[in-house]
Formats: sequence, C-alpha cells, structure tokens
Amino acid sequence: MNGDWLLRGRDGRLSVYLPSGDAVLCRAELGPGGPWEASPRKVGGDQKLRPGPAVGQGADGYAHLVSWRPTKPGEAGLVHSTHFRPRLAALDWVPIGHPDKSGDRTGAPAVAVDGEGRAHVFVRNKGGGLSMVAQKEKGGWEPWRDLKGSDVQEDLAAVTGESGRVELYAAVPGGLLYWRQGEPGKPPVLEEAVETPVRPGTLRALATSADRTTLFYTDDSGDLCAWRPGGKPVALLASAGPGPVSAVRCELDGHDCTLLAQRSSSGRVAFAAYPTEQEAAGAWWAESGPQLPSDARVSLATDEDGRVVAATLSPSTGQLLLTRRKDEPGLALEAWREG
Repeated sequence: MNGDWLLRGRDGRLSVYLPSGDAVLCRAELGPGGPWEASPRKVGGDQKLRPGPAVGQGADGYAHLVSWRPTKPGEAGLVHSTHFRPRLAALDWVPIGHPDKSGDRTGAPAVAVDGEGRAHVFVRNKGGGLSMVAQKEKGGWEPWRDLKGSDVQEDLAAVTGESGRVELYAAVPGGLLYWRQGEPGKPPVLEEAVETPVRPGTLRALATSADRTTLFYTDDSGDLCAWRPGGKPVALLASAGPGPVSAVRCELDGHDCTLLAQRSSSGRVAFAAYPTEQEAAGAWWAESGPQLPSDARVSLATDEDGRVVAATLSPSTGQLLLTRRKDEPGLALEAWREG
C-alpha cells in the first residue's frame, strides 16, 4: 500500500488495509483495543484490481482508497472507494479516469484528503509529469489536471498539513520535487526542487507543525534523511533496512516527538524517536519483536487514548502482528501478538 495502512477510524477502532492478489482487504478491531475480526473483508466489491493501491485518511476519519483496475487488454483506469467506518462495508469502487484519458497503468497512485474531506489523487502521467484529480465539494470529480514536472519516478508521497492543505512529494533522478496547495480547493503548484540522491521506494511524509510537513527518505549512501521545503535535507541516522519508514507524531514523556519505524536488515522492527523537527538532537534505532519475512512492512498509528500502536504485515503470509506502548515512561512496548 502507498500510504499508512494502519488507521484509526472515527469510532476509535483500528483497521488495516492489505493488497491481496487482485483485491484490497480490510481487517478491523471489534472494539477499541481489540480483539480483531477473525478474517479480512474485501474492499469495494468484486472488481479485479491491479497491484499497488493507495490509501489516505481525512480529519473526519474516513479512509479513501485508490487503485488501478484493468479496463480492456493493455489499458487500465483508476478507481476510488471510501470507507466511512472500519466495521462497515466500504463503498463500491467508482471509476475516476486516467491521467492521459486512456492507456495502461502509468505509476503508483497516492492520495491525500484535504480539510474539507475531499480526496486528491496523484499519479505520474505518460509524459513523466504529475497529474491530479480531486473530488468536488458536492460530489463527483473535477477534471484531471497536469501539475507539470518531468522525469517523475513512481515513488510519490502525499500528505495533508495541519492547515488542511494538500502537499505532494515526488522523486526524480538526483532530486525531489514538492507541490503545495496555496488555497483550499485550488490545485497544488510546484513550489520547490532540491538536489539529493534518493533511493527508490523510500518516501514517506508527515505533518510536523502548523505550517510544515517533513519528508523522510533514504539516500544513496543508506542514510535516512529528513527534508522540509525551504531548508536543506538533513541526514538523521543510518537506515535500519531497505524499505520505507513509517512515521507518526506522538507525546513521549510530555514532549512532542516523531516516532519512526522500519523493518531492519536483521528482520525485526526498529524504532527511533526524536523531538519533532529537531533532527540535530539525534536518534537511535532500538529493535523489537520477532524476525519477519522479507516482504513485511511496518505502520504506526495512535489509538483513541493517544498510545502508539505498531503493526507489521507480510503479504506473503498474511500474518498481522501488533504492539502498543505501555502506560509507563519511555517507549516501552507490550509483547507483540497476532491481530
């Protein structure tokens, strides 16, 4: 999944979304704090999907899912579904078109939801630039827009700032591009580019203050870096493993902190925390839990009590493991258990 796939719904229940063959599945807690549903449910009906779905969540707690689906031989189109509550069925997949009107899949989509609850879907177009389609305020979808850019790689990171405005980061050869909404309801514009080596498939963005978001990525040397537009990228610490990090803001011992998690090269989950936007304070990895399959990914969220929850999921095995922060100082975690 492109985006955080462990989400807390507006009813306090946690849910996880996982791609499975030609579908997206969802499992949810039966009540806040568990236990979990015994088996996952299919999202959006019986339409067959292409690999690489995306998920985003609005301030209202609704999950928005986007995926490619085959339309005819050699062609595909994007579809969208909204999931209002984890224990309810998601809406059926609805076609939202193609950035080039027709053709095959052009790249992995990304989705962010603005302060008014409107989904914004981003995807690379066949010319190598970035295209976007957004929901209208009163239903339906706006026309597709070309947001410019060139040589955009498949790796996109969409995020909504605390202002409710949508932002998008993309990797290009030797650098990063950044788009931001100037006003609610307006399309994001390309505001900044920075030269930096980026390892494909490692972008993850997080809202870190009232007017700023932070992009985390791994550079060619293997360092996990942080970049906020208007500044220069900062190497935070050596990456624990090859994949993307998950990131969440949380309160640790009374301090606003950013917590990172990643499957480490040893196969376990590595955690690192530091004061939000204070990369100079440094961060260190601490590993937790059992060894995981090589395709396992990690996602972070907070529960309705504000406690950090971490989940790991392996597409090859379907095994879901979870842990929560203990009610004690520091980042002590409960024993990992199956969901």
